[in-house]
Order: sequence, then C-alpha cells, then structure tokens
Amino acid sequence: MASVGRRRRWVRFGGLAVAAVVVGAVGGGWVVYAKLDGNIRSDNAAARELARYEKERPTSLVKDAQNILLIGSDTRSGDGNARYGRDSGTERSDTTILLHLSAGRHTATAISLPRDLMVDIPSCLMRDGGRSEPMFAMFNSAFETGGSACTIRTVEKLTNVRVDHHVVLDFHGFKKMVDAVDGVQVCLTKPIDDKAARLKLPAGRVTLDGEQALGYVRARKSLGDGSDTDRMDRQQRFLGALVNKVQSNDVLLNPVKLYPVLDAATSSLTTDPGLASLRGLYELVRGLRDIPTKAVQFLTVPRESYVYNANRDQLVEPEAQKLFERLRRDAPLTVAKEVPRDSDSKGRNSAGGIEANSHGDSGGDSYEQSHDYGAYGYGDGKSGAERYGEASAPGSPAPTFRGNTAAEDGCR
Repeated sequence: MASVGRRRRWVRFGGLAVAAVVVGAVGGGWVVYAKLDGNIRSDNAAARELARYEKERPTSLVKDAQNILLIGSDTRSGDGNARYGRDSGTERSDTTILLHLSAGRHTATAISLPRDLMVDIPSCLMRDGGRSEPMFAMFNSAFETGGSACTIRTVEKLTNVRVDHHVVLDFHGFKKMVDAVDGVQVCLTKPIDDKAARLKLPAGRVTLDGEQALGYVRARKSLGDGSDTDRMDRQQRFLGALVNKVQSNDVLLNPVKLYPVLDAATSSLTTDPGLASLRGLYELVRGLRDIPTKAVQFLTVPRESYVYNANRDQLVEPEAQKLFERLRRDAPLTVAKEVPRDSDSKGRNSAGGIEANSHGDSGGDSYEQSHDYGAYGYGDGKSGAERYGEASAPGSPAPTFRGNTAAEDGCR
C-alpha cells in the first residue's frame, strides 16, 4: 500500500511533468539525457539585456516563491510554423501567462495577460541592434519590439512583480506537446465548424489532437462571443484539462510515453539560462508534484475596455494592483466562476458582471503602433509601481477573482 501511495503522490501534478520525466530520462542513460538536454535553447541575449537593467527591476520579497513568464509566440518561421501565416520576420506574443509558484509549492496560479492591454513599454534592444523609444502600446508589441527581455521588463513595470524565469513556446511546439500525451479532452457546449481554425467538432466531450488543440485555443472570431476574454477563458480551461490528462494518465510511469513527452517539451522551448537544461527544469518543478489540481488556479488580470479605444484593454483598478500585490507578497487568493459581491476583488471584469472587452477584432493580428494613445496612459500619470502602493493593505482577507482550477470539469 505504501508503494501505491508514493505512486499517487508522484503523479499528482502531472500537468507540468518535467520533474518526473527528467528522472526517467537520467535513468534511461547518458545518451538520452544528453540528447534531451541539448534540445533546450538558452535565451542568452535576454539574460544580457535584463542584467543591464538589474537595478531597475523589482526585488523578490519571499524566498522560494517563483514567478515564471510563459510566452506563446506567433512566429511563422521555423519547423512547422509557416502554415499559420506569412513569415514577416517578426513575432508577437500570442499568449502570455504569469505563473506564480508559492513558497513551499502549495499552490500554482496562472494569470493571463491580454495581448490588447494598453501598457507602458520601455526602451528596448531591438533585433537589429538599435533601441526603441519608450511607448504606450498594446502589450503584445513588446515581444515584437524586443523579444522576451522587453516583454519581461514591460510585465515588471506593469506589476512590480519580479520575473524569475521565462519560457517561450511556438505553435509547432504546442502541437507536439499535446500529441505527446495522446490528445487532451475538452467539453464543447455546441458543435464547432470553423474553417479558419480548421475545426469541425461535435458537441460534448471531445479529445483534441495537437492541430485541433491549437485551433481551439487560438480561435477568436468564431468561438464564443468573439472576444479575447472568451479566448483566454478557453485557454485556461484547456490548460486545466491538460493538467488532468497527464495526472490521470500513466505518462510519468511509462517509459514508452515518457520519452516523447520530454522530447516534445525540451525541443519546443527557449528559456532563460537558468532553466536551459534538464537539471534546471528539474530543480524548478520537483516540488510541484504534490500540488493538488484544486490548487492549480487560472485567472485573467482584471481589465476593461480602454477608455480611448473600445478595441483595446486597460487594467481595472484597484483590483489589478490588489492581485499584483498578493503575488509579490506570496499571499493567498482564490478563484471562482462567480465572484461574491462582498469580495475584496469585486470589479467590473474580475467578477464577470460586465464584459471587459467584447471587441471581435483580432487585436494582435491587426497590430498598429499606438503612439497616439501615449498622452493618455491610465489617466493618473502613475507607473504600475506607484499605483502598487495604493493596493490593499497586508493582512487583508484573501480576495476572490473570477477564474477556475484544474480540478473543475468543463462539462459540469
């Protein structure tokens, strides 16, 4: 019985898989280990750029708590990505998630950052070696302007939360990850017939392969209400389903399934130097295996339509700063489909009472430099760090934000 108990504890947080997979790879021999270790690409350029601005970056307040920025790139270059559009030589962050891992690894909280969010982007090192001018623009343009380093600095300026690590995954890598676990099951309330997303699916429980999963999480105009809100909710539900799939599967205990999962993961990632090895990934996630799925939380940063352009977003304050402040202090928060009226986080978008941004345009797909919004900002002339001090006081009750956990069944 003790052996069975250990096996159950081992697979409890299968959604992040890497810890157990690394152990299996090492046990399989040095050749396998070296091959997989060599798959991971190290983002040394970003590390050098961030080091240049170290004195400006936020400090970590809680030992052992970690913040990892997960960036889904929409690049059309490279293996398997060209079919999703013309390669213009640039790439934007199609999806960005700030993943907070609590000290002691009791909870994991994934916060989606809208690509249409209007933010202050600092001067960044561009791919041609020049430097951009500071600008007020859509969030996803930071990645196009200066890659992961520019995105990290933008997130830190917005939230005053230190980003400890970052991971970049492209379209092809996402598909490989889904196929490596033999697909992921989702629940559809109605049939889907979307030529643009290459999806034709019946209602009910459906297992998506990699290609279908990519269309499902990226589609915006034809699924739901056409808003980015609905798209991010769908992405969060899919990630929760992925966590459950790996947890309930025997992937972590089956060498035949183990290798393709790790091969897909490592060959699909570009990370900071601290994570760019099997050992680095293992050190990060080894404590995650005991986090129950009900403690893996997903939510979107509170936001609403930008006051000067309904097709863009802005933060809802002070709710957003309350969220960032709790991440910074590693303080607890909870998520629910409906936020109680007396919740400390009650706000227009966090409660779901008012659609934050119901525009149906493609946002990042119709990118425009937004210098003409620069004079407006958030209307108070303050940076994220300055507004941060106006957030809720330490010791306040854990607020509830609109979101879901990996334990929830989308069909119920």
